Amino acid sequence: MTKRCFEKTNPPQWLLDFWKEIDDKTWGKGFDCFADDAICNLGIADWHGRDAIRDNLRKFIDSGFTALHDVVEYWDAGQLKVFRGVVTMIPDDRTQSVVKPVMTHFFYMDEKDPAKVRHWYGSVGPVAFG
Repeated sequence: MTKRCFEKTNPPQWLLDFWKEIDDKTWGKGFDCFADDAICNLGIADWHGRDAIRDNLRKFIDSGFTALHDVVEYWDAGQLKVFRGVVTMIPDDRTQSVVKPVMTHFFYMDEKDPAKVRHWYGSVGPVAFG
């Protein structure tokens, strides 16, 4: 068993920069928070490598909506960071409804470079446009 003490704090700039890259659809330096060989398990996704994470998120977001991420709370336990928030998903097709699913994300930081995310486990949803 591993015991960790969490501190509720303001979200770090790397996390805000990451979400901003997605929200602005710019796909740039905000992804530098990931180790080169980071792994992302977002829902059913199993993406390996920073570039694969960026490319697959771009394909998903570019499939017909704009996302706007809001931080509700952020907890820091050193190597493990936990984020909870809401993402407003605005469909390109304005006949569909805007949805606001909740998100929960676990970021395990790299042991050798604790400024980089090694493994990202995330959950968003349910997501359905009406």
